[in-house]
Amino acid sequence: MGTTRARPRRVVVGTVLSHPLRESRSCLSCVALSKRTQQAASSTKTEKRGDILSVLRELIAEGHIDAALSVVAKLVARNGELEKLLAGRGKKREGISANQLLLFIDALSKESESALADANANLRGASGIDAARAEAERKKAKNPPKQPPTRESAPNNLRRVINQIPVPDSERRCPKCGKERECIGHDVSDVIDLVPAEVIVRVDRREKLACRPCEGELVRAPLGDKVVPAGKLGIRLVAQLLVEKYYDGLPLHRQKHRFARMGLPLAISTLSDQVRWATDLLRPLAHAARDAVLASEVMHLDGTSLPVRDRDAPGGIKIGSLWGYVGGEEALYLYASTGKKSGQREGELGPEDFLRKRRGYTVADASGLFDESFKRKDLIEVGCNMHARRYFTKALDAGDHRAALPLAAFKKIYEIEWLAKEHDRAGRRALRQEKTKPVYAELVKWCTTFQPHEPPSSPLGKAIQYLLNHQMALTRFLDDGVLPVDNGAVERLHVRTALTRKNYLFAGSDAGAERAAIAYTVLGCAALAGVNLVEHMTYALERLARGIEPDEARELLPSRWKASRVLVAAEA
Repeated sequence: MGTTRARPRRVVVGTVLSHPLRESRSCLSCVALSKRTQQAASSTKTEKRGDILSVLRELIAEGHIDAALSVVAKLVARNGELEKLLAGRGKKREGISANQLLLFIDALSKESESALADANANLRGASGIDAARAEAERKKAKNPPKQPPTRESAPNNLRRVINQIPVPDSERRCPKCGKERECIGHDVSDVIDLVPAEVIVRVDRREKLACRPCEGELVRAPLGDKVVPAGKLGIRLVAQLLVEKYYDGLPLHRQKHRFARMGLPLAISTLSDQVRWATDLLRPLAHAARDAVLASEVMHLDGTSLPVRDRDAPGGIKIGSLWGYVGGEEALYLYASTGKKSGQREGELGPEDFLRKRRGYTVADASGLFDESFKRKDLIEVGCNMHARRYFTKALDAGDHRAALPLAAFKKIYEIEWLAKEHDRAGRRALRQEKTKPVYAELVKWCTTFQPHEPPSSPLGKAIQYLLNHQMALTRFLDDGVLPVDNGAVERLHVRTALTRKNYLFAGSDAGAERAAIAYTVLGCAALAGVNLVEHMTYALERLARGIEPDEARELLPSRWKASRVLVAAEA
């Protein structure tokens, strides 16, 4: 790689600075001076050009100390501004430390207008960001806790396999007398290792019974568990197939190569058929999850895209939607062939169609797709403060350090929410009323004060407008401890959906996208319940393959399955 010679920094005395962002890109190529500096420089009757050090030396030699000091002051100030702008760069998430926030907040102390300055001071006080706290965070990050001197023991739930390690034959005899030494014990240490997965052939031997004395009818044991009677793959293998495709993000063509390395050649068509049969079998569970989500006290709603192959669409791909819903302990995904609020195909449910079936608290962002639904009095909108905070994060990333104060307020609100997790419904409400409500009130006052002075099209203007326009929905969580502060419950589920979607690229058809929604539903429920995904999927497929009554499907949901296992373990 070639090297580039660094250009000397140059200063032009008595000129005006360019736009701040353009200036920051040029790495301080020019510096503007104050009026006092310009007057001092003008007394020299010449304009001084050159790199910074040369101009400083010339100014000092000619006795223009004020001009030289002003140049240095400008350099220090601009360097500080660039450090603040770069402090948050490279973030992979929206979080920001108190130390970074303090850098931006301190820059607001020079606000000239008293009303804006008062709003800044009040919100800073409510947010609780100060130098002592920022320094504590900095020291904590700089000095992480030391690692424990001893290793943690291996988890008790892992199977123990004895690995005998004998003394080599050359060392088994005593060097003094030449006799064979006896074993007097073992030094034991635990080493976590991996036993490679093995593909087996399960030989189903179905017992047949006959009555020899009367030669009556034969009776046979039932068929072994398979997704379809004529299928050749066992249910546990198919369950692993679904989990790896729709949760771990391993597309079928990659799984094909993995099975080949294990000695089992399989065609992609075979794997696709198994996915199709299994998701069709899981459809009653998706219906049970839908009923449970609709009946929950609080429901979350958010959508994400899903590319689908369509020969009639430009490029052969159209963009469908996966609408995620979370209610209580269950999750639900519904596919829609477009991003519109209503379904465009027969039997398809868009968000507006689904919300017609819903009553009560519903957490969502402020999408226009939901406006008509939330006009109903029996459907209560709860706002997402994660979205509100995101707008201020964008403003800060755009270089507007005034957004640091609202972000500091949100940081305080989420810290209180972390403590609220330990309380019941009444305790959360009391804590929010005492701690969170004053902070949010100052945040609203700050936005109200700044809104007349900020263009609506600027990033900060958009953030302020979003918060004020949706203030009622965003603050509804303050008055009821059962309500969440944001829509994170469903957005966290979308992380797995986005990962797997990125890997398999697109669904093969609308029907394939609907089957993907069924798999995401069952796996989302299992993730919320905190159960082993493969174990639950195997259990559900086994029960469904044998046949169940329609009202039994709810008992197969992961939360119910987990509760039943805990009960059985307790009784044992």
